[in-house]
This record gives sequence, structure tokens and C-alpha cells, in this order.
Amino acid sequence: MMIKWLGHSAFEITTSTDKSIFIDPWIENPLSPVSLDDISKADLVLVTHDHFDHIGNTVDICKKTSAMVVTNPETSNKLSQSGVENVIGINIGGSVEPIDGVKVTMVQAFHSSESGCPAGFLLHIDGKIIYHAGDTGIFSSMELLGDLYDINVALIPIGSVFTMDSYQAAKSLRLLKPDVAIPMHYGTFSALVKDAKEFLDLAKRESPDVKVVVLKPGEEWGL
Repeated sequence: MMIKWLGHSAFEITTSTDKSIFIDPWIENPLSPVSLDDISKADLVLVTHDHFDHIGNTVDICKKTSAMVVTNPETSNKLSQSGVENVIGINIGGSVEPIDGVKVTMVQAFHSSESGCPAGFLLHIDGKIIYHAGDTGIFSSMELLGDLYDINVALIPIGSVFTMDSYQAAKSLRLLKPDVAIPMHYGTFSALVKDAKEFLDLAKRESPDVKVVVLKPGEEWGL
């Protein structure tokens, strides 16, 4: 299974059975290594909330590929009205298996959203669990998520202003207890943290047992 960072909070996950999963696919973000023209296959799209930099190019991707979308019920209605045909609306705590071999659990996030509530996702694939935190501040029940689920990889925002900063993000690793953390949501706008150096240093101090993998846009990491 391969995890590719596409800049900002956008990721593409390719499973061992060649399923293609996009999370918060703002493909036109300033750091993106790909264009919409490069995307010809998508089986599943997950949208944490409907701010422009997260819902991104979901409609375009789904119209090209007929991918299934999972998001909150209100945003799912919004996408349906925009011409997306295959949408599943779920809410915090709910789980679905939208495509074979992939289970998705929606968990809380502390943020805002134009429609519905913001969320994070747990992806259960091939016996592994990937946590995409969405946009969020740190919250104490991250510890409960870490107790409930054996998280292999946590995709964590570090950019501050709109999400956790590097210090909060490093502290969150103590609660979540993932094997690996990959930082996201930084460097895209001038207001955000420019790079992951501070997070890397703080994570080594706060959660030395967690391996931090800093990807460049377009780079992949195998799980």
C-alpha cells in the first residue's frame, strides 16, 4: 500500500489491490505535483469538510472517474446537487465499506465547515489503519482514538492559523500513539508554517517512539 502526498491535505492511497483513494483532493493547490488531467482513475474520494482547500476538485474527479465519495450528510447533498452520482453520507462514529476491502470510519475534528460538521477519517485497509485528521486543533479524545484503534499511520496538520501548530501536533502523537506520522497542511499559504522542521524536532522530543516521515509533494511512502 502506497501513500502519496499531493500537497496541502491531499493524499492518494493506492491499495495492494490497486484501488485508488483520494483524500481532500485539492489537486489545484500551489504545491501539487499533478494536474486534473493526470487523474484518470479514482475508486474512492474522502472529504473531511467542504472548505475550498479540502473539497477541492472532488466534483471534477468524480465526473471523470465515477468514484464513490464519503463525507458528512450535508456535504454529500451539496455534492449530489453538483452532479456527483455516487455519494455516501455518514456521521461521527459511523463506518461504511464503500468499496471492497476498504472500511472507512468517520471521527471528530474541531474546526468549521460551510455544510455539515468537519471530521477526520480512519481507513481500515489490509489489516492496517491510516488516520487522516482533517483540519483540527488538538483534542483530548485523541487519546481515546489511540486506545480504540491501533493506528499505523497518522496524517497530521501542523500549519497553525487554521489547524494545530507544530507543538500541538507533536503533543497529539502522545495521544494517538501511531507508528508513523506524516505532516500535512503546511507551506501552502504564506500564513501557514513554512516547513516541517519544528514539528520534526518537537515530535522527537514529545513522542520519540513515533517515526516521522516528511514527504515532498509527489513523494510516496509504503506501508
